[in-house]
Amino acid sequence: MASSLSIYRTATGAVVQDGAGSYALHGFAWDSLFHDSAPLAAITRLIAGAATHHGAIQALAPSLHQEVWAAGVTYYRSRDARMEESKGAGGGDFYARVYEAVRPELFYKSSPHRVAGPGTGVRIRKDSQWNVPEPELTLAINRHNRIIGYTIGNDMSSRDIEGENPLYLPQAKSYDQAAGLGPCILLTDEMLPPSTEIRVIISRGAKEMFNGATALSQLKRKPEELVEFLTREMSFPDGGFLMTGTGIVPPNAFTLLSGDRIAITILPIGTLENTVI
Repeated sequence: MASSLSIYRTATGAVVQDGAGSYALHGFAWDSLFHDSAPLAAITRLIAGAATHHGAIQALAPSLHQEVWAAGVTYYRSRDARMEESKGAGGGDFYARVYEAVRPELFYKSSPHRVAGPGTGVRIRKDSQWNVPEPELTLAINRHNRIIGYTIGNDMSSRDIEGENPLYLPQAKSYDQAAGLGPCILLTDEMLPPSTEIRVIISRGAKEMFNGATALSQLKRKPEELVEFLTREMSFPDGGFLMTGTGIVPPNAFTLLSGDRIAITILPIGTLENTVI
């Protein structure tokens, strides 16, 4: 069995890639990926008799009936940024305490119909003046509360709304097309190595506006720890996704504008690209 496979959701079913090629699973029931206790083994068996896929993959968001949740203040850099944006509202110490606490910050990010897939548009709020992408390793979790793989998440955030009052976080984080997800799920039973890089490039026309990177070694909390807290008192019958927080924060003078292109790369998952609309 392969140690990892990349599985894409498309309009005609799933497309799976391994080191040898691409395979089409026409009519594949996407939710079954999250119902299976051992999806890597199950998909390995399916591709043994699958037809070869030819041509480009037109990937959809890898969520069908899966909720998207998110964790915050999991990197030291995000702790500092959240303290700075909220200091006028007296929230600076608030985030420092979250960073050091045993219990992580977890919040509901998106229902499936609000998720933006690869190549589609992500939005900024009309009532916000300071908006940024937050590139995040995202965990794919099955109905048995087990991490089955990884994808890339973009936790679009309105920093001025959240900074005005920490209680406004749901409005700053959750709205239509505020969660980018994709381009695939990397199915694997192994954790990505700490050296894995997360990089984001923001372009405006032909100009590169921001280029930043961090590594998973800077993630304070273990992914299994985040999943354990998330699933303590909640069931996920169709599985779900959990964004693990960001360690990349653009300078305070920067805000996204309509037309900006956001490219987030985490190898070996790939690159999630979206345009701000």
